[in-house]
Amino acid sequence: MTERTTDFREHLIRYGGDTYPEIVEKAQGCYVWDASGNKILDFTSGQMCATVGHNHPNIVAAIRKSCDTALHLFSGMIPRSVVELARAIAKIVPRPLTKSMFVNTGSESNEAAIKMAKLYTGGFEVVALGGSWHGVTGNAGAVSFASDRKGYGPGMPGTFALPEPNAYRCPVRHCRDRCDLTCMKVGFELYDMQSTGARAAVIAEPVISAGGVIVPPDGYFDALQKETQKRGMLMIFDEAQTAFGRLGHWFAASHLKVTPDLLTVSKTLGGGIPLAAVITTDEIEAKCHERHFAFYTSHVSDPLPATVGLAVLETIAGEHLLERSREMGEYLAASLRELQERHEEIGDVRGMGLLRGIELVTDRETRAPHHALGALTTERCLQLGLSMNIRRRPERGSVWRIAPPLTVTREDIDRAMTIFDQSLSEMKEVLARRPGSGTRSEPAARKHSMAGHRGRQTPM
Repeated sequence: MTERTTDFREHLIRYGGDTYPEIVEKAQGCYVWDASGNKILDFTSGQMCATVGHNHPNIVAAIRKSCDTALHLFSGMIPRSVVELARAIAKIVPRPLTKSMFVNTGSESNEAAIKMAKLYTGGFEVVALGGSWHGVTGNAGAVSFASDRKGYGPGMPGTFALPEPNAYRCPVRHCRDRCDLTCMKVGFELYDMQSTGARAAVIAEPVISAGGVIVPPDGYFDALQKETQKRGMLMIFDEAQTAFGRLGHWFAASHLKVTPDLLTVSKTLGGGIPLAAVITTDEIEAKCHERHFAFYTSHVSDPLPATVGLAVLETIAGEHLLERSREMGEYLAASLRELQERHEEIGDVRGMGLLRGIELVTDRETRAPHHALGALTTERCLQLGLSMNIRRRPERGSVWRIAPPLTVTREDIDRAMTIFDQSLSEMKEVLARRPGSGTRSEPAARKHSMAGHRGRQTPM
């Protein structure tokens, strides 16, 4: 018997976001199955965490290995898997980053990085980009500007925001389609006016994911690092969603050729198991240790997640998933651009590797966000067997964040595009029938079936 939402919510606290109406029973590769037997293509990679696909055999084997060695230890005991994972990361991370600390979540890794920056500099002011998402704990939540800030009282003192470099929807109403970094200049001028001089860090995502998959322009992070250093602050890169192959590289920092003082990773390292890390230099680690840095949690340096992290790195290398991410990312981008030609409501397609964004608008000239179409189409996609994540920010756009596992195939992408096209077409017609919807009905000549497009099949 299938349990509906009203049944399984009886003893659960609702924690935000939409909840799928069925209990999920199984996950494998790029798919999940619910209690009714529906097969759903997961283009969120399990909230961006199942990098190498759900239940990859190497991940399952790593978990079994931990069952025969150690699952958990006293936090002062360092297991072999933690030493080996730290060594493996040191071989691929940009120099002079060398030292890692392993915790569970991205919130924790950012919390630790910010605490280290404050301890090292002696300051407490932290600057983050608008639209950023760094976590839900004290420091990390205070520098998250994508959503969920209202109703909880004051955040951490010394928190400041820079306008995000969104060329499609410029936050300072200056650029259109080409960011000239005015947003950064204005942001730092405002920060300098308000600063007490107790400067600690600038934290940024190489791609602002939750804020709408915003890819900063070339040279942005070089300029950001110079502004950071000019003020005696440390640079923190939050690569929770961009490291370990998501963009087609081990790290976005390597691709950008900009090395931060602290680099945080999570999601993409754990293969579905809670694992995160903060990585820094010998010099910063030594100074923080000298000043009695403490982040002594119950699950720091746990053996099970570290064993899985090693398996993730080995799988990415062994299955050539960096190259695959670039190849499948280009195929996905090309497929999305084809859909953009069919649907006027797709205002922008952007992203890198297998992290892509589609922005919906009511009109391509005014770029007014089309929240209604986004919500309806997301629901319809799920009904047809495609799970996608939409980011809705009032006045800042309605954007699908698409991030399938690195193991995704062309056939998977074709199936997703078929469902997406069908859902978008159907929901446009639904809205066109609503009085005052503002959605123009698509001319008959522009209505195409995706059947046969690149060999795509109608969803089963």
